[in-house]
Amino acid sequence: MPVETGNRLGTYLKDRRARLDPAALGFPVVRRRTSGLRREEVAQRAHISPTWYTWLEQGRGGAPSADVLNRIAGALMLTDIEREHLFLLGLGRPPEVRYKAAESVTPRLQRLLDALEVSPALIKTATWDVVAWNRAATVVLTDYGLLPSGQRNILRLMFGDPRVRAAQHDWGSVARFVVGTFRADAARAGAVSEVSELVEELCKLSPEFEALWRENDVGVHGGGVKHLRHPILGSVALEYSTFAVDGRPDLSMIVYNPATDEDAQNIRSLIAARAV
Repeated sequence: MPVETGNRLGTYLKDRRARLDPAALGFPVVRRRTSGLRREEVAQRAHISPTWYTWLEQGRGGAPSADVLNRIAGALMLTDIEREHLFLLGLGRPPEVRYKAAESVTPRLQRLLDALEVSPALIKTATWDVVAWNRAATVVLTDYGLLPSGQRNILRLMFGDPRVRAAQHDWGSVARFVVGTFRADAARAGAVSEVSELVEELCKLSPEFEALWRENDVGVHGGGVKHLRHPILGSVALEYSTFAVDGRPDLSMIVYNPATDEDAQNIRSLIAARAV
């Protein structure tokens, strides 16, 4: 490990160690010259050699392994962001993604969705479960609130709900795009094993999904224009954009903006009519 890199890593480890409360972690607090844990206590919690940990703080030795850094991150009770920074200092790369299933979003994110009056917007997980949506999404896309939580999945709706299929102007192209992007999202978020049960279910449900899945294509959501056949509004064009949710690689937000003023006014009128 280069000396400068080792010094930065050592300084970071010392700082994180000094912030921990020995008493809260079951260590005696008497006869301590400095705050925080001792080096040997961190090593004990991380199940690594005290000598090896001391060398890391002193900027000596070779680069630590990912396993060692994960153990140290746990011992120092690092947050996900702090753990990522530790890996960048120690190995020059971020850690492998650890998937976290989400069942809801923060009130702040929900307020953001609700602020988009005529733009359908939703937040989905890496397994494409919809966990939050706004009023416009309810009237234009799908009323997710009427579905059991386990059925709020874009893949299940695309391949299992005739109404969703009929709403697509070119279902075949949309389905291919959805499957490829779903595959890429799951891999990027480290959720490949988590989607295996869903994939097996969809392969049994839909020969079309099974054929697309076996092609192993990958895609990216990005942005574009989505054309829908709405049962009340008729043809609707929506410009969509996808955004990452900061600090949550498993979540993404999709916003569908009406492509024309006419589309926006029609959506606004429908929302108002449903509110009566």
